[in-house]
Amino acid sequence: MSILIIGGDNLGTITQKLSDNGFSSIQHISGRNSGDIKTKISPKTDVVLVLVDFINHALVNIIKKETKKNGVKVTFSKRSWIQIENNIQKLH
Repeated sequence: MSILIIGGDNLGTITQKLSDNGFSSIQHISGRNSGDIKTKISPKTDVVLVLVDFINHALVNIIKKETKKNGVKVTFSKRSWIQIENNIQKLH
């Protein structure tokens, strides 16, 4: 499965824990660069994880539109592994 993480400068152990939970393709966009607003989400992406503590509202609205257009599952979470894991499990 593939996941796109949007938000957060440093993911720490989150990428390893996602890998341990079956995600073989993990991409990350910090959301802080001005070019990130032009982010296109591939329909091949299984899940988009948005770290709400580290992202602005304009980018959130773009993400919502892109995921809806491409039929990609999206979840919003704080940068806490327990909350991330719970939100991902709810998607399955």
